Amino acid sequence: MATLLHRLGRTAYRRWPFFLLAWAIAFGAVVGFAATNAKPMSDAVTIPGIESEQAADLQEELFPESIDAFSRATVNVVLVAPEGDRLADEEYAAPIDALTAGIAELPQVARDLELVSPVAAAQGQEQAMLDAAKESGQPLDVARANADVLSPLSEDGRVGILSFDWDVESPTEVDPETLDALEELMADVAEESGLRLEANGSGMSAITELGLTSEAIGVAVALVVLLITFGSLVAAGMPIVIALVAVALTNVGIIAMTYFTDIGSTTPMLATMIGLAVGIDYTLFILARYRSELHHTDDRREAVAIAVGTAGSAVVFAGLTVVIALAALIVVQIPFLTSMGFAAATGVTLAVLAALTLLPAMLGMLKSKAFGGQVIRHAPAREADGLVLNNGVRWARLVGKAPAVFAVLVVVLLGVLAFPVKDLHLAFPTDGTKPTSTTQRQATDLIAQSFGPGREGPLVVVVDARDVPEDERGPAFGQVAEWAAGQDGVANAQVVMTNEDGTGAQVLVTPTTGPDEVATEELLADLREGQAGIEAESGATTGVTGLTAITSDVSERLSDALPVYLAVVIGLAFVLLVLVFRSILVPLTATLGFLLSVLATLGTTVLVFQDGALGIVEGQPIVSFMPIILIGMVFGLAMDYQVFLVTRMREAHVHGMSTRDAVVDGFRNSARVVTAAAAIMIAVFAAFILQTEPIIQSMGFALAAAIVLDAFVVRLVLIPAVLYLLGEKAWWIPAWLDRVLPNVDVEGEKLERPHLRPDQVLEPEDAFV
Repeated sequence: MATLLHRLGRTAYRRWPFFLLAWAIAFGAVVGFAATNAKPMSDAVTIPGIESEQAADLQEELFPESIDAFSRATVNVVLVAPEGDRLADEEYAAPIDALTAGIAELPQVARDLELVSPVAAAQGQEQAMLDAAKESGQPLDVARANADVLSPLSEDGRVGILSFDWDVESPTEVDPETLDALEELMADVAEESGLRLEANGSGMSAITELGLTSEAIGVAVALVVLLITFGSLVAAGMPIVIALVAVALTNVGIIAMTYFTDIGSTTPMLATMIGLAVGIDYTLFILARYRSELHHTDDRREAVAIAVGTAGSAVVFAGLTVVIALAALIVVQIPFLTSMGFAAATGVTLAVLAALTLLPAMLGMLKSKAFGGQVIRHAPAREADGLVLNNGVRWARLVGKAPAVFAVLVVVLLGVLAFPVKDLHLAFPTDGTKPTSTTQRQATDLIAQSFGPGREGPLVVVVDARDVPEDERGPAFGQVAEWAAGQDGVANAQVVMTNEDGTGAQVLVTPTTGPDEVATEELLADLREGQAGIEAESGATTGVTGLTAITSDVSERLSDALPVYLAVVIGLAFVLLVLVFRSILVPLTATLGFLLSVLATLGTTVLVFQDGALGIVEGQPIVSFMPIILIGMVFGLAMDYQVFLVTRMREAHVHGMSTRDAVVDGFRNSARVVTAAAAIMIAVFAAFILQTEPIIQSMGFALAAAIVLDAFVVRLVLIPAVLYLLGEKAWWIPAWLDRVLPNVDVEGEKLERPHLRPDQVLEPEDAFV
């Protein structure tokens, strides 16, 4: 490995124009393809095979005209009259008519759309249901109760709902300009009439551009850290430029991939977060090693080759652990997560390739100017033997004085932080989990207050009566509705639709609780538990679906897949680390340390985002796919620091140092760079907390917290403490396994490096060029 990468680094330095041109051509080709073939992104979270999807398939079979729950771009405009007034008052008739007429003229609205005021719609709907009840013999009070549940007008007449769908194939196709036009129309009507207008629904969720604020803050902090690390403006800028190139190519590639498969709208955000962080870090490690090698040779080309051969080998294996963790999301068998994982893994791969090829090419172009613009000069203290005495050495020796105490303190701290995990509640984000300042959240709160919280989280029971005698189908539909209405937590259940030949029906079940509440999930479970009984009684086949049921099933699938995913990721990465370190105990401690840090991260996230501690957001459920994404990313990143830190320890051990001395030497050479890399990642991730979307905020916070806990607590405290306690046993490996394993030479033992002879002094990379 080291020999191959040594050759690659040497070639990229010498042939730098060709490598820069190759990157430019690749970027141009991907941009060209994306510009001409890209398709809209998707927010569907469906999983083939889950119960709600099977029921949705049955619904489509019985009702071919039905639209998939994730494809409808519905908007609910909520109108509120001033206190003491009613929407039916004459003064509001003209403004409401102006609103309905204005909506019909908006972009992306079907030209044949006909809207009426909530007042007229409520009156017409109630009369139609009463007429139908008279014909069927249904009690009129039941018909009125059912009409009230579906009415677009509140009981007191103050609040009304005006609903329509955008004329698009999916919510992601709604243009931001269309939403701007709607909001402007609502503002004009509200100003002229005194009505309050808010809007929510899937049609109000056009893809939100992240903008440059979060990335800019992360990059700015990274620049400061790099400037402190290298003391050079040019050197500090190179990792950022290279990371931005890799991230840009990744995001354009994601857009291009929409031509071949569905890509979730949150995928670019995740790829940007991980790509920017690892892109800067990987380049930082190789550049720091290059600077170190310049102390031992005047041949810059050879220094680049050595840096790519040694630090580059660590980058390859560190990147490989991240790729394994992200690509392994395929075992979860959830399409949108698979696309997220592969997109982020592609970003990491490009970051590795950029560090291995684009960095040496830029160094070849800059030559002696690579460390130009010096603003900080560092003269480190030295010990009697000439080795640098820095804070890394001091810290390693401090941990070495009482390793057992440090190890116990870390385990206790992480255990305490992990405790809130027991209260973890997973759910998908809804309009009800958006910030209170948004119109979507305000509309949702108004609907919950005026119509009940279950109005926006209904369940749909699909009834298939094709095997029921024709004259018994109507009563069978009624039996199912009556059964559903009798469940705990149901506000209303009624047949809202039958198909043309009378073989199928849809029963709308309105819960007493909201879509993201535990009680609604329990109701769904109760309905499914009772399906066998009602099917035997009515003779019909039933299935429960709807947006609430689908997202609940997806959350359950994610929870069930988590242990399998953990086993696959940890198993593959353990094998990889055994290959890198040629040890059993070092990879084992690395893996156990990760488990502690990720549990502590989840506990902290529950405390801050679910319980609302610190006031960053209002308390709300954790988005369902966050834990599994977090585990995938954090495992890869944790192994990054393990590889970068411990490979330098193993390198020293391979060259004859004892384990205790090797730990100190590893901290002397790598602690400063690892600390800088971790600080950069924390800055990049934490900056996303400034976004307005809770899902992005929670991911940014969780990843930043994970790096704090894993890099600074586990890798810089627990791991050296454990290595001190293990001593020489840390590097033990069965003889038969040692013979079987290929020698990947991460430490660069096969490279010609005269300064590492026993009679030479090892210079760390803390001196500045």
